[in-house]
Amino acid sequence: MKEAVFIGRKPSPGPDLQQLLREVALGDHEAFAALYDAVAGSVLGVVRAVLRDQAQSEEVAQDVLVEVWRTAPRYRAERGSAINWILTVAHQRAVDRVRSAEAAAARDTKAALLERTPAYDEVTEQVETRLEQEQVRRCLRTLTELQRQSVTLAYYQGLTYRQVAEALALPLGTVKTRLRDGLIRLRDCLGVTA
Repeated sequence: MKEAVFIGRKPSPGPDLQQLLREVALGDHEAFAALYDAVAGSVLGVVRAVLRDQAQSEEVAQDVLVEVWRTAPRYRAERGSAINWILTVAHQRAVDRVRSAEAAAARDTKAALLERTPAYDEVTEQVETRLEQEQVRRCLRTLTELQRQSVTLAYYQGLTYRQVAEALALPLGTVKTRLRDGLIRLRDCLGVTA
């Protein structure tokens, strides 16, 4: 096995992170301060690589180190080195922040779209109304003159059967028959099923 070659001074061995984590797990504040000094830069680097935003990276790195303080008793040396455990926590927190930001942005976009979308499409509604009106006009033209006059007076002007009969100078029975026949023809022309 080759030995590492160092240019300049040989790096001094850092603190024993596993030992510091064991002490932090017991609530030792001085051990946490030493651990913090030893890993804060690496934690910030991992978080910054994921988030790319300095302010958010600093906030998440701080959260990571608080989590290390709280969860130090969960660290198991047999599963990996202390620095790997800490940096894994940092990476997971950074990824969680990205996912949270993406989900919030998606919710905001959806909410903005819902606010701008009218409850119904006014243009479509107007087009459908005009088409229906044109279809009714077309069907009215298929009625006899007496049927069209009776339907128009009764349904567009709101007259009663008796008033329609008086306006057209016809017997009430004749008006009722013409109205009934006219409505049946309209129904058939419009394709309405009863």
